[in-house]
Amino acid sequence: MEGDCLSCMKYLMFVFNFFIFLGGTCLLGVGIWVIVDPTGFREIVATNPLLFTGAYIMLAMGAMLFLLGFLGCCGAIRENKCLLLFFFMFILLIFLAELSAAILAFIFRENLTREFFTKELKKHYQGNNESDIFSSTWNSVMITFGCCGVNGPEDFKSAPRFQLLYSHDAFPEACCRREIQSRDGVFVSKENCLMGKEIYQNRQGCYTVILNSFETYVYLAGALAIGVLAIELFAMIFAMCLFRGIQ
Repeated sequence: MEGDCLSCMKYLMFVFNFFIFLGGTCLLGVGIWVIVDPTGFREIVATNPLLFTGAYIMLAMGAMLFLLGFLGCCGAIRENKCLLLFFFMFILLIFLAELSAAILAFIFRENLTREFFTKELKKHYQGNNESDIFSSTWNSVMITFGCCGVNGPEDFKSAPRFQLLYSHDAFPEACCRREIQSRDGVFVSKENCLMGKEIYQNRQGCYTVILNSFETYVYLAGALAIGVLAIELFAMIFAMCLFRGIQ
């Protein structure tokens, strides 16, 4: 009976680690896609140190989970105590790190509000100054998503730096409609756009556009994160039980 129980735990642990292995593979895939995607994300990531770092953290986490799942599967099938102990300690550290990150994200969630982004845009945006990372990133976002400002073009009317540099323009040319929404896309009519003709402008704010675009993915990411934490917790329990059961 004890042998049957041990065998059951071994295969259950193999299944759990197989899911961790798949999760690591998915993170690796998403991280690589964010960095090399040709439709705009690569450009945004490259000009924003925070996003650049986040993308590589995702790659590192994916590689770590990929390796961890592989080692867990091997440790379970081969009933190797050394691999199982290493697996348990490693996944415990990952579990605590992910839990800490989730707590910090909840604490600092107010930094992702519409008001925060509006304040930062008005304070730091400098128009077509590509040497400024903040301005370059915002231009990339507005061009890629076909939007303007946080709430709309009116945000730039009270942006001191932009008004100082472009007193003759009500908003930046990044808000002008293009035939293809990319930096290489041809303007529908740049002159008419900057003259204030709304038909040639992207009028919708970026906050709403991006929120609508990623709302489904945010909930999906949250669900996946909870699922991964649960899987890791069960994997640790099975690893310890299997470790104690091996002679």
